[in-house]
Amino acid sequence: MIYFLSGGAKNGKSSLAQAIAKSMERFGPIYYLATMIPRDREDETRIKKHVADRAGWGFETVECGTHILSALDRADPRGFFLVDSVTALLSNEMFRPDGTMDETAPARVERELAEFAARVGGAVFVSDYLYSDAADYDAWTEAYRAGLARADHRLAALADAAAEVCAGTALWYKGGWDG
Repeated sequence: MIYFLSGGAKNGKSSLAQAIAKSMERFGPIYYLATMIPRDREDETRIKKHVADRAGWGFETVECGTHILSALDRADPRGFFLVDSVTALLSNEMFRPDGTMDETAPARVERELAEFAARVGGAVFVSDYLYSDAADYDAWTEAYRAGLARADHRLAALADAAAEVCAGTALWYKGGWDG
């Protein structure tokens, strides 16, 4: 089963994703695929909160800030994966530490996410809804937002269930979860 969750920051996507993943534990191992590479104290604080939130839930954490398919070398592909988040994964792949941008990253990440979804026993993908406002941004930000929108669209299309999470409430546009 593939789930896709999107919504604004700090709206409960990760908490819902954890509950979905935990409900899949009866089918095999559950993995928390952590994609954030901390760049500042805010990132470090956010990571600590996520680690604390999932403590005792039975997740095996797999750190994978780039090259998502490499996670399958460190985990049983038959397991269930919570991928948190598509947003961070694309950012890591697209914006390099040396200050350059990899323009090929959005298409590559989109393909790799689809392949990942096809190769695992199940997954819930978490992403931030960053591409709907009318503001004009610089070219790099616009390329990132467009790439994230395409990846999210592809994941939602291939998912069995897709929801937008706002204020801790999921609005299921496709399928659902009855946990």
